[in-house]
Amino acid sequence: MSHELFKRACQVALAAAMLSACESMPPEDEAAIPGGEPPAAEAPGPEPVPLHSDRNGVGMQPPPPPTQPAAAPASLDVRRSLAVNEKSILARFGARRVFSQLVTQNGGTGFTPEQLFRQLWDTQNPAPGQADLPGMPHCSDQGNTLNGFPYACRPSEGSQARPDSPINLDSYVAVGLYNRFDLAPVDGSNCGEYRIVLAKVPFAPTNRNFVIFEAVLPNPKSELGIEGCRPVADFWAALSSETDPAARASKLESFYFTGLPGFEPVVGASHYGNNAKSLGQVRTNQFLQGGPNTPWLMHEFKLLSDCTTLPACTLKFVPATVKTNPFGELFNPNSTNPRAGDFQSHFLTQVASLAINDLNRFNYRVPDTFNAGQDNSQVPGIADDYVAQLGPGPSAFHQAISQELARVGSTLTPRDIVARAQALSCGGCHQRNSGRPVGGGLTWPASTNFVQSTERDDPADASRFDISPALREQFLPQRRTVLEGYLQARPLDARFVSQSVPATVRAGQRFQVSVTLSNAGTTVWSEGNAIRLEARPGTPTWAVTSVPLNDGERIHRGSERTFTFEVQAPTTPGVYAFQRTLAKSGTGFGEAAPAVSITVLP
Repeated sequence: MSHELFKRACQVALAAAMLSACESMPPEDEAAIPGGEPPAAEAPGPEPVPLHSDRNGVGMQPPPPPTQPAAAPASLDVRRSLAVNEKSILARFGARRVFSQLVTQNGGTGFTPEQLFRQLWDTQNPAPGQADLPGMPHCSDQGNTLNGFPYACRPSEGSQARPDSPINLDSYVAVGLYNRFDLAPVDGSNCGEYRIVLAKVPFAPTNRNFVIFEAVLPNPKSELGIEGCRPVADFWAALSSETDPAARASKLESFYFTGLPGFEPVVGASHYGNNAKSLGQVRTNQFLQGGPNTPWLMHEFKLLSDCTTLPACTLKFVPATVKTNPFGELFNPNSTNPRAGDFQSHFLTQVASLAINDLNRFNYRVPDTFNAGQDNSQVPGIADDYVAQLGPGPSAFHQAISQELARVGSTLTPRDIVARAQALSCGGCHQRNSGRPVGGGLTWPASTNFVQSTERDDPADASRFDISPALREQFLPQRRTVLEGYLQARPLDARFVSQSVPATVRAGQRFQVSVTLSNAGTTVWSEGNAIRLEARPGTPTWAVTSVPLNDGERIHRGSERTFTFEVQAPTTPGVYAFQRTLAKSGTGFGEAAPAVSITVLP
């Protein structure tokens, strides 16, 4: 065994041993500047970027049951409120409309809509690219690498950058609008993702191409937490009861291009990566002139603003790493890649979350230093085939995964765990895992020939574009459950967890009590929102009327807060009630802590 391989085996074994002693927390999110070199592990980076492209937020947590459910909404129609594929509606959302909106928001300076479209595809050409698109990124930058991993040029897609290309803005139509409220973070810092899937038409089996705009919508009332997103959830829910397709089209058009009252429009130049947290992205699913030498390939981009030529700023698409998409060779126990040992050690910390036996909720985090810039979803046995890279074993990496599985009480195998990681990669979700087992009796649901949202007619209804079995049967029902759970939740709600209150004290005695409550509502508990623990009306205050939260403290939906404080017994002996409840501006809400009778002795 080489020195490097021996060193890595030791790292993996050491990580497993550490995990057996305590649960390891995933490291802080690491960010890689799009197109840049991988950051050093210890170097402070820019604002963290989200590390999950399709699993995150409230959709990953079973919602806390409300103490008193609000009136249940009518069952949502997933084809109106979660996935819109009606051709008459989508006719208003084509590529020309999207690119024109972005350019208009940029003040009409820099590129025209046609140039911005061509610049996206010029990234697939080697430098210098098109003469009227100077200084833009290309596939040959950093020697055909991105984040230190291979990044191939794709001249078939790059040909769309030519001014005389027969494939242009008008060749791409919208084939789906997708409500991803389930991706809204628990803290409500944004309201989730809202997507437009553009596809080149007409359909040709070996000449297909897709662009997916995935906007992250800011929460204008983030101080309320995820409650600030209720108008968005209400908007999508109301579409289920709107029977007129033209009316639905007008409402969706306003949501995407004008914005709900108080909200920015979804299609916004700052919603695809050009913001402080690098939220949002544009992804491509490429198969132009497809064949043995041009396999299906997935890429990810950020839409950034280049202001080096002030006073005019120019929007540009910059290649970025594909999130939750580690370079496949890092799974190889015999890899000589210098990052393989660190990746495999990190991967062991993620085994427990990957072992969750739920197709909708198994998940893991991938620090961006390990993410590749592309994913081939087609060719077996290559670097992007994680299961093939892992191999049959045995190896130190296999053994360490097995030990971690045993620690968490899972009967899955190392191959199962890596198959699940592969399913969460871009290529795995789209094709490589389609219809294949991922352990624990689970089978990854099927896509539709490398895509989930297609440019072909729905066989059951030619007025719609077709979607995959995975969406119809697995993921859309889950997203409906998440949205319905949110809609049924009360803005303010609390659930009793536990308390520690003595049964007997002396008159005038000072003593400590604690009350633990869980936030079952959608409004964040904070001092700014006037949330305090107060004595239940009609009960003694025990010399302490209310207990505030700490300055800057925020207790989000599903989180618990223990209030520990000192009170004082009455000076007159007797039996007194002690009971506390959460209140906003003095008005109680939710489930109060049970009343305790305290005997005050002389």
